Amino acid sequence: MVRVHVGTTLPFPSPPHPIRSTILTTMSPFSPSLLSTTRCFSCKIDRYTHTSPTLGSLPATFSVILPPTATAAIYWLSGLTCTDQNFVIKAAAASHAHEHSVAIICPDTSPRGAGTPEEDDTWDFGTGAGFYVDATTEPYKKHYRMASYVVHELPLVVKEVLGDKVGEAKAIMGHSMGGMGALSLALRNPGLYTSVSAFSPIANPVNCPWGEKCYSKYLGENREAWGGYDPSVLMKKRGEPLVSRILVEQGGADEFLEKQLMTNRFMEACTEVGQKVTLNMAEGYDHSYYFIQTFIGKHVEFHAEQLRKAGKTSSGGV
Repeated sequence: MVRVHVGTTLPFPSPPHPIRSTILTTMSPFSPSLLSTTRCFSCKIDRYTHTSPTLGSLPATFSVILPPTATAAIYWLSGLTCTDQNFVIKAAAASHAHEHSVAIICPDTSPRGAGTPEEDDTWDFGTGAGFYVDATTEPYKKHYRMASYVVHELPLVVKEVLGDKVGEAKAIMGHSMGGMGALSLALRNPGLYTSVSAFSPIANPVNCPWGEKCYSKYLGENREAWGGYDPSVLMKKRGEPLVSRILVEQGGADEFLEKQLMTNRFMEACTEVGQKVTLNMAEGYDHSYYFIQTFIGKHVEFHAEQLRKAGKTSSGGV
């Protein structure tokens, strides 16, 4: 989640030279194609588009930071108003990805062009605000299925465009809405991710204005259903640790901390079930990408270490 003046949705660039937009395969239901490619700290920075059956056959876009020696992947989930490009451009993560030989996969934050009511009326619902849930209400349930997209479909598309370059093992991290998404998807899919971390996560969305607004529209009025995507609720329901350690970064000067993020609720849930968490309260830092840029290296290193320890294939996902 980024304040509107910091994380305002970046416009999609004009299509690059036609040679870069060639369809990669004609046999795939996804029909992925390369939109653009560049290089940073010896990493390829590639942007792809593909048809998404999960998102109601809408086009979906994702970006990849790919070091030449990558052996595993970290999935990054961005916050409100962001696209797949915000992290790639603002987080300064390529040097860390190269240092630790991990790819970073960055999906979009919502379907785009669904044409559903209210999706473009405000910045905190609809376009750019998919909240990493599978909607169950009309008219959103056909397109707003970002949970299934991230867990099931995106890894298949990544496999299609990258082959065996990054293997099967994967970790997950994110910021604000994306931090919530990283925690909730890891908790909903035990064993799928070797490790999980979050920057300024929306830790208890069933009890904050952002969560209440989106969940009531995507999931209906049954608050028990909302809990299926709430990190604090899911951790308590699990009743035991998920992974050896969770890493959480939180800016001490974050203006959303008390009313929207509620980091303390997640910490309480973890304490209750014996889940180890390293919470770093960074005094003076706010909710912006300056904060992420400062500490992203620590998170990439954390996940790279856990991926090396795992040395195994992750599978499954619900």
